[in-house]
Amino acid sequence: MLQRRKKNKSTVNSQQSIVKLFQWSMFCGLWATIFISCNSPYTPKPTGYFKIEFPEKKYQQFNQPGYPYTFEYPVYAKVIKDSTFFDSATENPWWINIDFPQFSARIYLSYKIIGQYKLDSLLNDAFNLTNKHSIKATYIDDSVMNVTDNVHGEFFKVEGNVATGNQFFLTDSTRHFIRGALYFDATPNEDSLKPVNHFLVEDMKHLISTFKWR
Repeated sequence: MLQRRKKNKSTVNSQQSIVKLFQWSMFCGLWATIFISCNSPYTPKPTGYFKIEFPEKKYQQFNQPGYPYTFEYPVYAKVIKDSTFFDSATENPWWINIDFPQFSARIYLSYKIIGQYKLDSLLNDAFNLTNKHSIKATYIDDSVMNVTDNVHGEFFKVEGNVATGNQFFLTDSTRHFIRGALYFDATPNEDSLKPVNHFLVEDMKHLISTFKWR
């Protein structure tokens, strides 16, 4: 009986030793993992965005009676007459918005009559409105556009998290002046808006290339 008890006690001690050894191994392995993780270089994962399905490029004519201009705009957009400007009535009936409901975006078109305003004043306003974004902009580029002999102007590309990254003005220098700006109904984020922005800028430039005074 005495020998059997000793044997059982030895067996218990052996099992306890194995359990303690296993626990110690787990403890050491855990700390080793933590140590290696803390000393390994951290590689941030790139931010992911939802895939956007873009419609086929097709255009239609804006040629409403009484308007002093015509142009082509996408079939997936809507032209809406702009009747207010900062809660006040627009100064003439030829201000319009081109809405892109699918992308929560809009091109604002504001028309001015040279004579009621001096051309130099209109040009200065166009440049000043663009430069207002210089605080958040990382880069501003402007390029001269000559569509026809009596349709010319400049296109402004503003990079960075700004409210509107693409603007332009067109004029004949004697009678007509129109300014356009693309806005998104979203918090400015250059990375997330980049695909849609690029898609709509193509439409914006098509509008410019087909623009005519009446």
